[in-house]
Amino acid sequence: MDREFFAADALEVAPRLLGAVLGLSSPEGTVRLRITEVEAYMGLGSGGCYDPGSHSKDRKTQRNASMFLGPGHAYVYFSYGMHFALNLVCSPAGIASGVLIRSGEIIDGRELARERRLRKRPPGTDPATLLDRDLARGPGNLAAALGINRPQHDGLDLLAAPFTVETRTRVPAAIASGPRVGVAGIAGGPQFPWRFWIPGNKSVSAFKPGRNAPRA
Repeated sequence: MDREFFAADALEVAPRLLGAVLGLSSPEGTVRLRITEVEAYMGLGSGGCYDPGSHSKDRKTQRNASMFLGPGHAYVYFSYGMHFALNLVCSPAGIASGVLIRSGEIIDGRELARERRLRKRPPGTDPATLLDRDLARGPGNLAAALGINRPQHDGLDLLAAPFTVETRTRVPAAIASGPRVGVAGIAGGPQFPWRFWIPGNKSVSAFKPGRNAPRA
């Protein structure tokens, strides 16, 4: 995958990422996963309708600065004081748009991903209760499985070590779209069907409406 792939805006890139392979290496080892669920977010300068769900909707800040980097960089944020989440930055430098990687299926490094996920569970948790489909199901779990954190990975180039991003070897038979998960207000409603996923894949997270999000 090259820089040009990410030069389009997030709405164009997001569905094309389904089936692609994302990997991250560390001294602990390497984990690779096939992307099965994503969400697009369009920020300042990206054109089209105003996206109130984007972190970069109004201005550049210290928190969202990586969203304004050139295409093919990582934007990592800390969510709800609980977990990290990974976005792949799209659009030319200075224009803020990105794709949140919501879920994936682990294809390499499954035991390392499992160990990392179990670290975040209460002591004494039965490992058998953590199913393979749940290792990277949801953005926080996906970041934990890959070993992603903001201090170490925010702003890094996705096209260089420790990351690898590989184009899909087969196009999904179908792609579904709908409102984004857990996004409050109108940004989480049918006006923004900017969540894309591979229907029937067990690693895809369950939909949960955001606070005061309108229904169809």
